[in-house]
Amino acid sequence: MSFKSLGLSEALVKAVSAQGYDTPTPIQAKSIPPVLEGKDVLASAQTGTGKTAGFTLPMLQLLSQQQPLRKRPVRALILTPTRELAAQVHKNVKDYSQFLDLRSTVIFGGVNQKPQVSKLKNGVDVLIATPGRLIDLNNQGLLSLSEVEILVLDEADRMLDMGFLRDIKKIMGLIPKQRQTLLFSATFSKDIRKLANEFQNNPVSVESTPENTTVEAIEQQVYRVAKEKKTGLLIKLISEGNWEQILVFTRTKHGANKLVKKLEAAKISAAAIHGNKSQAARTKALAGFKSGQVNVLVATDIASRGLDIPLLPYVVNFEIPNVSEDYVHRIGRTGRAGASGLAVSLVSADETVFLRDIEKLIGEKLPVEILEGFEPDPNASTKPFNPQKRGRKPRHNSRSGNHNARPSKSNANKSRR
Repeated sequence: MSFKSLGLSEALVKAVSAQGYDTPTPIQAKSIPPVLEGKDVLASAQTGTGKTAGFTLPMLQLLSQQQPLRKRPVRALILTPTRELAAQVHKNVKDYSQFLDLRSTVIFGGVNQKPQVSKLKNGVDVLIATPGRLIDLNNQGLLSLSEVEILVLDEADRMLDMGFLRDIKKIMGLIPKQRQTLLFSATFSKDIRKLANEFQNNPVSVESTPENTTVEAIEQQVYRVAKEKKTGLLIKLISEGNWEQILVFTRTKHGANKLVKKLEAAKISAAAIHGNKSQAARTKALAGFKSGQVNVLVATDIASRGLDIPLLPYVVNFEIPNVSEDYVHRIGRTGRAGASGLAVSLVSADETVFLRDIEKLIGEKLPVEILEGFEPDPNASTKPFNPQKRGRKPRHNSRSGNHNARPSKSNANKSRR
């Protein structure tokens, strides 16, 4: 099978080839034809499966088949949950449309809006946006969505997790009811199906892999360890294993900062990326990680979405997630494009229940190891960590954990995860 056989134009096939791709991935092969037919699509695709091209390629073809309007109103809108993912999707759109007469731009919070507004005024066919900045600019009368023909909700499950449902509904009210709606999610959860039923018209459902399965190329390893010994164990694994380019996950922003300081004290170059970091700091940290100047990138779940790190060899769950699906998202950062990868989880007594839930979700028992000197505390409680007691709001509250939207004054100084 080739991209041309899927019905893509010569210009798009040429652009894809220029990026080094010649064979469609399963999600691309399944999603491109129905999108080209103008159908709504509900797709389940995990990180690293090539999902972005699955909707950008056919979307660009549909737009290019029409003569561009003189003022170039926004005809395609792609919503993403995070700045990093928005920037990455925009890069893909630019790469794939290089031989087409189409304009695109990206807007997100955390940076000056003036350059973004300037590009919008010049006219764009494709707009990639985070919900918060999109609504802000619309409220200021700086953009119009009245001509949108194609709407894409990318990583829709994460947008719901981050409390964007109210924003999504508001945006839906700003665009024409007669449109093509593409919804991409890592899972077909009840909330996702409810969203699809509300905003899509007889969508074609496609899946790249069975729901919630993990990539076979990823080796998974669990280390049972006392909570206070996790940092020491991580340093040992990195140093003695000569690990390079490690993405480490923590639950909180404070935890990420704290871990970076301890790693740097052990002469391991590290940087943190999370919602409290400025966009410039996040961009610098990611650039340093990609170039090898930074060996360890410590991230929270929200900030990690959209990170484009090819052939990432190591993912470490310094703290395993209390939402099992997040484990699949995290380890999906490695083992891409047929390459092997190692996903390591450091599990303390209070995370026992979370580990059991993860194993139930992925349908396999993970290998467990205990290293001498880093044994788990036999007297530690196995009562699970409770985010509610730490001031965390429920995941589905509006704007909960949303670092692209502006918090209310009463919550502005509270720690967000």
